[in-house]
Amino acid sequence: MAAFDLAIVGAGIVGLAHALAAARAGKRVIVIDRDAQANGASIRNFGFVTVTGQQAGTVWNRAMRSRDIWAEVAPKAGIPVVHRGTAVLAHRVEAAAVIEAFLATDMGEQCSMLTPAEIAARLPLLRHEDAKACLWSPHELRIEPRLAIPRLAAFLEEALDVVFLRGTLVKSIDLPVLETTAGRIEAGQVVVCPGADFLTLFPELWAGRGLDLCKLHMLRLGPQGPGWVLPGSVMSDLSLGRYLGFAELAAAEPLKALLAREEAPSLRHGIHLIVVQSADGSLVVGDSHHYGATPDPFAPEDVDGLILGHAKRALKLGNETVVERWIGIYPHSATDTALIEEPVPGVRAVMVTSGTGMSTAFALAEDALAGWLA
Repeated sequence: MAAFDLAIVGAGIVGLAHALAAARAGKRVIVIDRDAQANGASIRNFGFVTVTGQQAGTVWNRAMRSRDIWAEVAPKAGIPVVHRGTAVLAHRVEAAAVIEAFLATDMGEQCSMLTPAEIAARLPLLRHEDAKACLWSPHELRIEPRLAIPRLAAFLEEALDVVFLRGTLVKSIDLPVLETTAGRIEAGQVVVCPGADFLTLFPELWAGRGLDLCKLHMLRLGPQGPGWVLPGSVMSDLSLGRYLGFAELAAAEPLKALLAREEAPSLRHGIHLIVVQSADGSLVVGDSHHYGATPDPFAPEDVDGLILGHAKRALKLGNETVVERWIGIYPHSATDTALIEEPVPGVRAVMVTSGTGMSTAFALAEDALAGWLA
């Protein structure tokens, strides 16, 4: 049996974040994953490391810390930062009021509010004619998840001697032994990062947490043409009503009431606009949110149409051709943004339950490994 200080079950961003923290602390680490390559939520997202708009307190702090780690690790791992910053367009007076209230909080530090004239001058690809204001945040960065996740894993393997065992299912854990489809693995401690799998390991634990799954729609528009370059990620009014860092402000109540009347079809599908740009000039556009124990795999065209409608309102698109569509699935909790559990001594189970894995996983891993890395 090969002996490791720490075995990590799951090679998505949450598992890789734990591997980074542990390997940097000098631990001998193995990462075990059932898939031959990254295939889940970690590569099906925007790659948008979101700070501004995250819930005040723990989540916002984790996002800031994780953003800093991404900024440090990305160049070492050969992961390009495609763009930085976020623009949140306010199409309604009520949305502009939320931005003003946000800027008065500690989270609004270094952010600014742009007038329509300033939008036209600084962010010319945004439609300023229909805007009341725009929040500009410098905090975010964007990486390409389909590239970033495998390159991060390669960096961990090559630079930090993390061992990867792929195409392998962990069937049971009875420390110091993990029984896997590839044989027994010995480890002093284990972190289980199951993603959307509630049944393979510790099913009773997850059954007691009231979890379900969230399905979201994602689209890619073709390259936008020469000179068409977004300065950062783009969101709009619906994001101000959804992201808890905005939505929990008292000033958001009038906006949410107005959106309930004016944007009922979008709200019914959990839609809010996010647009990011890839290095080839294409745009990733989304998204929607549908919840259930087993969400169906289908992506109705009317949902995509609503998403694209918001993108057209926010941006002067150079190419509206949809060249790719996909869905993502992630674990969801109505009460928790992330879970850190210890089902048995020496085993910790960690799950992001809010779709914020790319934004918070590095700091979440540091919190989850507290006391183990000394």
